Amino acid sequence: MPASPCAGVLSACPPVRLSACPSARLSVRPPVPPSASLLYIPPMTSRPDRAAVDPAALPAAQAIEDASRITVELMDELGRVIVGQRAMLERLLIGLLADGHVLLEGVPGLAKTLAVRTLAGTISAGFHRIQFTPDLLPADLIGTQIYNQRSGDFTVQQGPIFTNLLLADEINRAPAKVQSALLEAMQEKQVTIGGQTFPLPELFLVLATQNPIEHEGTYPLPEAQVDRFMFKLVVTYPERRDEREVLDRMTLADEPTARRILDPERILHARRLVHEVYADDRIKEYVLDLIAATRNPAVAGAPELAPLIEYGASPRAAIFLLRAAKAHAFLHGRAYVHPDDVKALGLDVLRHRVILTYRADAEGKDPDAVVRRILEAVAVP
Repeated sequence: MPASPCAGVLSACPPVRLSACPSARLSVRPPVPPSASLLYIPPMTSRPDRAAVDPAALPAAQAIEDASRITVELMDELGRVIVGQRAMLERLLIGLLADGHVLLEGVPGLAKTLAVRTLAGTISAGFHRIQFTPDLLPADLIGTQIYNQRSGDFTVQQGPIFTNLLLADEINRAPAKVQSALLEAMQEKQVTIGGQTFPLPELFLVLATQNPIEHEGTYPLPEAQVDRFMFKLVVTYPERRDEREVLDRMTLADEPTARRILDPERILHARRLVHEVYADDRIKEYVLDLIAATRNPAVAGAPELAPLIEYGASPRAAIFLLRAAKAHAFLHGRAYVHPDDVKALGLDVLRHRVILTYRADAEGKDPDAVVRRILEAVAVP
């Protein structure tokens, strides 16, 4: 058998000191057995492979880095009004960049409504707030037909849903008819009034709040509508240091406000760049592994969760998780998705999509605990 032309080449190469190379972060390649193939496939690690993904070589790398700088200024403007709650503010921006509706849940007084109003105040776009009540009608939301006595015709009076940013305050207080009308707008971005269909603006986002401690006069959101929200954010109490700063700011004569620094065109341009963010095949497989683990946790190495989960996440969860991970990478000025982007948003994307059994309720297990266990069990690429 003739010798390979590559024989002797490897032995002639001088040894390389990895410690002298500042960009070398991978471990030393293990020796290849003589019987093995000459093609070496490196093991999957928890760090991005710089040799496989060169950010400078990606088509939109520079454009993404330049466009993402506005998010830093936007976070600074939001920080002038909202103290702390950085994770909540980041996810509001991710929802804006990834075209995903956001549901905020928390006790009263945690600045949920203020955060949404402040975000709307930084954008030169339409903003409407609707206070949901048990006697709210679909016509109060989407509009209705009005009879014109002069012309003898019916004209359509559009409702407050025809805007760019819609704040649905205490969304769980509205009855089922209102929820169904909002469902069409959230999913199809259109509204039907009197047999006519009206498209909503291209930039249309629903930011909803709900109070988890009140049950009188409330209507639990149907699973079909909850699944339309990209995120369900659980807003918690601030730290003592942040709460002291809230006291200092909100007890002055002039409350802080945010400046308008964005317009709809720039947001839509940023959304197009978010789609350009590179996601490796291993990242996509990791997303699918997480979603599959919510349906069959035993495969992921968490068999103890099988009796606790009644229904797992749907394919929509995988779509939202990858889109959100791309927006998270864009927010940090990267043109590629890292596994940490997926892990950072996994809980907020999956907590309202995993339906638990009565046994989980009896054992005191909530969806957050189950999703955290899944994130620990699934191997990171």
